[in-house]
Amino acid sequence: MDKRKSDSYKVTGHIKLVDCPTREDFEGSNKELKKELKGIRKDLGDLQDTMYAHAKYSVLVCLQGMDTAGKDSLIREVFKDFNVRGVVVHSFKVPTELELKHDYLWRHYIALPARGKFGVFNRTHYENVLVTRVHPEYIMAENIPGIRSVADINQDFWEQRFRQINDFERHIADNGTIIFKFFMHLSKEEQRQRLLRRLNLKRKNWKFSPGDLKERRLWDDYQKCYEEAINSTSKSHAPWYIIPADNKKAARVNVASILWEELNRYTDIKEPELGANLVADLDSYKEQLQKEAQ
Repeated sequence: MDKRKSDSYKVTGHIKLVDCPTREDFEGSNKELKKELKGIRKDLGDLQDTMYAHAKYSVLVCLQGMDTAGKDSLIREVFKDFNVRGVVVHSFKVPTELELKHDYLWRHYIALPARGKFGVFNRTHYENVLVTRVHPEYIMAENIPGIRSVADINQDFWEQRFRQINDFERHIADNGTIIFKFFMHLSKEEQRQRLLRRLNLKRKNWKFSPGDLKERRLWDDYQKCYEEAINSTSKSHAPWYIIPADNKKAARVNVASILWEELNRYTDIKEPELGANLVADLDSYKEQLQKEAQ
């Protein structure tokens, strides 16, 4: 299969989504991709064990994409070999009454992973500059001072939110959170096919909502908002990666590979060494345990 580098998908300058591919297979069959993912995710699971012992960094994985982009199945497959205590997944839905009593970043901040753990945001704090931008009337539920009507929600408002998000990510990065932001770049035609499968397969019917078609009609609006959000917030400490998502198996391998490649740049992530006094007494501890069997 083709070799790939994380930098090939990292956003380091201005991008246009229409110029970014939505399909990649790395010249590998489904069987080959599945086998490759199995190896990478085991390595990631082992690395997380080391990170837990090291207890200096946490990892935040942010997944965004249009409906049917494959976020749920990606989480299931990429993190399958993790210790269940080492990864926590949060799926952010419509804000609750309690969440609306706080600023829009509050519910994301309290869900951040502890040092040594991976946190996965399935839909993220970026919903606050995506869904709410396509549907600005949703902002009114936040009861923000100075916002009396939708007419008050202008370009300055969104640019302020981009700055706030950048500040939020800068703060957590400075305090030991390694941030990955993946945009699962799906084609409109592939979404159509996946929605049809939801309707045609009885076991998939529960995933379908008439609202999916309503949001699909706003495809171009969402693409525009994603493009501006990515261009405004891809930073060296919190980069965006645009992942071709039409091939689910390849997308999973891609995300796992990027995580593995980038985390291995942190050469200080090592299991802690035992203190000299403890090392000196290891033989005596072994002897005590061996005597118990006699």
